[in-house]
Amino acid sequence: MSNSDIHLWSPEGFRENHWQKAGDAAALNDGGRVILPLAVFLELDEEVREDAAERIGVELQPRDALDALLPHLSHLPLVALAFPAFNDGRSYSKAELLRTRHEYRGEIRATGDVLIDQVAHMFRVGFSTLEIVNPHTISQLEGGKEAGIPLYYQPAAKAAAAPGSYAWRRVSA
Repeated sequence: MSNSDIHLWSPEGFRENHWQKAGDAAALNDGGRVILPLAVFLELDEEVREDAAERIGVELQPRDALDALLPHLSHLPLVALAFPAFNDGRSYSKAELLRTRHEYRGEIRATGDVLIDQVAHMFRVGFSTLEIVNPHTISQLEGGKEAGIPLYYQPAAKAAAAPGSYAWRRVSA
């Protein structure tokens, strides 16, 4: 899949994608911003990692342990979390942990099988951007039809929009 097949969605709408996914470290030689798989990133020489720090993002698959990335978070501008199937939600947990427990403030990107009914939930747990390739999801977002629900029972990495937008059990009397 090429960069032109990917539509990048943020809370502000569609935006240009400045990152290219790569399967190996040779892509760093092109001088652009590159998203590497976790295993490739961890195998990089420390000097290479430091020299290209602002141009390296890392993609984690659901099976990848977040702990391996923690020592490098302060130097990473982007962490991509994969959704290889709509029913695999492990990356939701990783996004929430990155935002709350590890206080990561860089871009967290969802990649893979992102569907329209996941969009609002992904932003609530801490994602910054979503790679959208599903034609139905693209058309829904282009038409301004972002799915979601107006009230939430549970707190999230992203605070509620306004006081009182949590259910009655979360609002003090």
